[in-house]
Amino acid sequence: MRSKPSSGGARVQVNLKRPCPFWAEDGHCSIKDCHVEPCPESKIPVGIKAGHSNKYLKVANNTEELEDCEQANKLGAVNSTLSNQSKEAFIDWARYDDSQDHFCELDVFSCSDERSPAAQYVDLLLNPERYTGYKGPSAWRVWNSIYEENCFKPRSVYRPLNPLAPSRGEDDGESFYTWLEGLCLEKRVFYKLISGLHASINLHLCVNYLLEETWGKPSWGPNIKEFKRRFDPVETKGEGPRRLKNLYFLYLIELRALSKVAPYFERSIVDLYTGNTEEDADTKTLLLSIFQDTKSFPMHFDEKSMFAGDTKGAKSLKEEFRLHFKNISHIMDCVGCDKCRLWGKLQTQGLGTALKILFSEKEIQKLPENSPSKGFQLTRQEIVALLNAFGRLSTSIRELQNFKVLLQHSSSCTHCCEAIVEQFTL
Repeated sequence: MRSKPSSGGARVQVNLKRPCPFWAEDGHCSIKDCHVEPCPESKIPVGIKAGHSNKYLKVANNTEELEDCEQANKLGAVNSTLSNQSKEAFIDWARYDDSQDHFCELDVFSCSDERSPAAQYVDLLLNPERYTGYKGPSAWRVWNSIYEENCFKPRSVYRPLNPLAPSRGEDDGESFYTWLEGLCLEKRVFYKLISGLHASINLHLCVNYLLEETWGKPSWGPNIKEFKRRFDPVETKGEGPRRLKNLYFLYLIELRALSKVAPYFERSIVDLYTGNTEEDADTKTLLLSIFQDTKSFPMHFDEKSMFAGDTKGAKSLKEEFRLHFKNISHIMDCVGCDKCRLWGKLQTQGLGTALKILFSEKEIQKLPENSPSKGFQLTRQEIVALLNAFGRLSTSIRELQNFKVLLQHSSSCTHCCEAIVEQFTL
């Protein structure tokens, strides 16, 4: 189902200036144009500066390095252009959100920038997720930190194809997966979610790759060679299919969350306020129809099996799970490309919101029909992140089928290459 994005769903509040808390920020390059300059204080509307939208209820060589740097500068810059109409809408949204009853709650997984004074609104339609030229040691370090330090893995166990790990000779990665299968369910799920998110992001870059640039006008499109490099069973020594399986697993988890949160949005008190009454009503109608579709889908994961041991042990494991996820959200502040950071933070928060929903089923079931609840709430930012993150995963699933067609018509296609997507059709 496709629809025109609503004004509320296409704009996100994000802090792209928060420093990396784990290592010295080296970025991808040092020239000033690699970074987005914030709007002068005097140019920011008062309503935006004051508004914390917590509710929406009724709520190689130096030359080559320099060229790479300049390309990443152009491709990775965030377009922060906003129309006067949008700025006026943000003032109205802030006024509306601040008029609602405020309940302070401890979000287990959601990590938002809404309360940061450095947060700014960004139009996602002007900043599509695609190839930016951000690569090499800086990008590797981000993902290496996520996998090596936050996926419950001891340093003595090596991930397959890790460019920052010492060579393991003939080890084809089976020792890693033997270790992984020995973990408890919750830790295996955590790894699969992160791997699925990584695979989805990589797939988006393959879909919207910079094919050529003539007369200053870039041309974007699918890059079969890049897709094979990241997912072909032979080129990835069997890792590609595993990555795509985890992508599907993540998709099912977020689909499950949408199904679980439906009662929250079905209440009459929820109107997805943006100030445009007609658009708000249309958006809610469309959203409820999507929720209805999710209910008809056979679910393949039951989150009730997680954290189901003895009460003390389950509580401790859940807190460890939460802290690891929170740490990953902070690592996203170490991404040296603003546009990559934008989409990384958004999709991480979307996943966090999905987890928050899955582990709040009892609170959702107890929600009152006509009044806010202290037990469970979603902020405007969480809703935007959740829906856009699921939209990105849905796009990944669709684009896999498109690559299947492209591979079948490619002169360089092999049986193994076709198998990449052949075995992952829902």
